[in-house]
Amino acid sequence: MLDAIDIKILNVLQESGRTKRKTLADLVGLSLPSLSERLKKLEERNVIEGYYAKINRKKFNLDLMAFITVIMSTSKKYNELSKHVAETPEILECYAVLGEGSHILKVVVKDTEALEQLLSKVQSWNGVIRTVTSFVLSTVKETTKINIQQGEKNVKS
Repeated sequence: MLDAIDIKILNVLQESGRTKRKTLADLVGLSLPSLSERLKKLEERNVIEGYYAKINRKKFNLDLMAFITVIMSTSKKYNELSKHVAETPEILECYAVLGEGSHILKVVVKDTEALEQLLSKVQSWNGVIRTVTSFVLSTVKETTKINIQQGEKNVKS
């Protein structure tokens, strides 16, 4: 169970993962050792899964983002697909979905030629029947911040 102080800690870290521990302790009203212990517990329980830098992909000439819907012949090939996805650095995210297709891949590549090569690779994987690709023209919202207030009923006071 998370309490109100844990929620405050998580909200601050979602806004700025580089917040210094002393500053964070002051913001939530804890001593530095108490804060450190809470962070350790949140990490051990996988509430906090990591701390990351958000890199501007365009600085590396990775200008094209697309979503690829993968249609598979059978669910028996999902593990094999997962292995391929894990080994393909152009694939940033992979979601198993219901509806059209079985998986949606978020990919970032340099240009259409690189996308064509990636599509050929994905389409060659055992069990893939076909793919449907959507290009991203612009990004209206992109975040990793979740609204943890939605789960407040699970929070101890």
